[in-house]
Amino acid sequence: MAVAAAGLGTCTEQAVASKRAATAPTARRDASSVPDSLRYLSAYPPDLQAQVAGLIAGSGLGVHLRKRYPVVHTVRNDRALFQFVTALKNEYLRGADGVDKVLFDSKIQVIRHALGLHTTHARVQGSRLKASREIRIASLFRDAPPEFLRMIAVHELAHLKEREHDKAFYKLCCHMAPDYHQLEFDVRLYLTHLDLTGERLWACDTAQITTE
Repeated sequence: MAVAAAGLGTCTEQAVASKRAATAPTARRDASSVPDSLRYLSAYPPDLQAQVAGLIAGSGLGVHLRKRYPVVHTVRNDRALFQFVTALKNEYLRGADGVDKVLFDSKIQVIRHALGLHTTHARVQGSRLKASREIRIASLFRDAPPEFLRMIAVHELAHLKEREHDKAFYKLCCHMAPDYHQLEFDVRLYLTHLDLTGERLWACDTAQITTE
């Protein structure tokens, strides 16, 4: 990732490759050397972490994110979220299993777990077992840019076809969102900002949408 005068630039393929290498079991042992404030970025190259640390020191991380993503999405409830995710699924994964339920979930603890969850439940229907598939997205992202919501939805949809976070999985993510790796990095920047300050950058924008 290159540094521009105004802040962080765009995520490079080298940074992505370094992140993938860092997620290997042999590299995870060094994660303890990463400052706690950068725990969401522990798999990225040290020089990139240093750039982020500089933004944090200058209180510029939130400004950078707001400038890069000035607009908040308008998906306000579970019904709209279901329609949003279903539209993506129908566009890119027509042959994949359907999704029966999609919702914002306030119980997902982003700090400890994931941005979203995909689950499959088996239930008896007559003499058959029927699988019911759900996608849950952390309620935190009800107040977020449309790009962030798309990145998380794409990630969970990719699990309909690919269970593991391997090359095939990320290839599918990039098929649905060509800038997937950049968006994942920027979402991690936002989680870093939120962890340090508690400030939800787009909450005020969402309140304005609700009252209009």
